[in-house]
Order: sequence, then C-alpha cells, then structure tokens
Amino acid sequence: QVPLVESGGGLVQPGGPLRLSCVASGFFFSSYNMNWYRQAPGKERELVAAISTTGGSTNYADSVKGRFTISRDNAKNTVSLQMNSLKPEDTAVYYCNVQSTWFNYWGQGTQVTVSS
Repeated sequence: QVPLVESGGGLVQPGGPLRLSCVASGFFFSSYNMNWYRQAPGKERELVAAISTTGGSTNYADSVKGRFTISRDNAKNTVSLQMNSLKPEDTAVYYCNVQSTWFNYWGQGTQVTVSS
C-alpha cells in the first residue's frame, strides 16, 4: 500500500487558484506533522508548508506566505494545500511528505504548471 497519494495538480493561469490533496494510509496519521514540498526544474527540493498534528501550528516558506494555506482533516487522513494568486515561479512538482525516526514517506508527486 502506498502511504501517500497526491492529487489536484494541473495547468493554471497566473493569478489563479489550485487545491492539492494528499491521502495517507498505513500509519497513524493524526500522530504526525505533515509537509508539502516542491521541486522546480533545475532547482533543489524545498519545503513549502508544514502543519502540526492537530493543525494548530503551521509554517510556510517566505515565497508563499499569504498565498498558500495548508490544512488537514484527521478524520479523513488528508492534508491539503490551497494555492491562490499563483505565479509562474510556483511551477513545480509538489510532494506530500511525512517524516519520523522510523520512516520517511513521499508521495509520487503532482505537477503544477502556472502559465498563460
């Protein structure tokens, strides 16, 4: 069973919105912080957003603050990334991630392309 599966990527015009979702399985989802990373062509993979176990604390990369919102629904084992006011520089493959001392899981990635 694949622990993390992303969906929601696609082509969007600059300024538009897009919502990514990640469904988790095979571990106790509510016990772990969750992360969204992205990797653009020719660039290093970077942390975009993180959320605590209950959703009470969040953290964002400076480049997306005020535009992106991370959220989670522990009853559905999902973590989402709402992206607004998208820019061409947001174009990347986006990955859902969970890390612990026992495992490090990555989703397969979903492509987000921002272009007119």
